[in-house]
Amino acid sequence: MYEDDQCVLKVAFLLAHFTGYQPQSRGGKEFCEDIPEVGESVFVIEYLHDYMREMPIDFRVIRDSEGFDVYASWEDVSSMGDLAPHTEFYLPAARYADGVITARHDFTEAGGYIGVITAMHPEQNKVYNAVFFFQVGGRSYAGLILFVCVLAVVQLGYLASTGALQRFLRNRFPSRRR
Repeated sequence: MYEDDQCVLKVAFLLAHFTGYQPQSRGGKEFCEDIPEVGESVFVIEYLHDYMREMPIDFRVIRDSEGFDVYASWEDVSSMGDLAPHTEFYLPAARYADGVITARHDFTEAGGYIGVITAMHPEQNKVYNAVFFFQVGGRSYAGLILFVCVLAVVQLGYLASTGALQRFLRNRFPSRRR
């Protein structure tokens, strides 16, 4: 059931459901991947395991300054060292007896961000993490445009190397010699 839900986060063996809202600009419309616009956003994380209610859990949003994008993992995030300089938003660890974390943040810049959830086992001194990438303010198409331009240059180079480009130009624009 939860395996196909893109809004479900895996915190080790535990699951949580992530939902976002932009009440000022989008009303009650929910999202769970990208945040459509720059501005105030509300994050709701609902525990799908009652055991999480006993765990101190924190929630952090960092700028994806390293360009991990959708492939971001805990190993990537931990390789950044001290997360404080990269942190856009931080909600300190607390126990949420009702099983719901609600956080508000006003994004001022479009771009890639990484959500990090950290849960501490109350008895075994273990830490569990969930990491998820999201885009704020829509996707950037600069990479796609660059890719198309490079592809066009490679294609023109190939056509020129085979002589096809010269034949095309000769047939399309015959010289007007008299």
